Amino acid sequence: MLGIPRRYSHFVFAVIQSGLTCLVAAGIASFPSLVLGNFLHNWLSSWLIAWATMLPIVVLAAPAIRTLAFVLTRDERAN
Repeated sequence: MLGIPRRYSHFVFAVIQSGLTCLVAAGIASFPSLVLGNFLHNWLSSWLIAWATMLPIVVLAAPAIRTLAFVLTRDERAN
């Protein structure tokens, strides 16, 4: 493995999650270009732009989302 210290796992998660999400979304958005024959180029360029945009957003939003998820759920052992 890469040997990244576990304290940076939230950054690793953000990179993987934003990359995968943007890859799928860009593929769906680029689907009409399949007919034109430039699907792969359009998909990859759209993905890079989307990922560069979403990565900082995911990194900054993840702590707030994690906190919100914690507030909206309960500990199963509490009952």
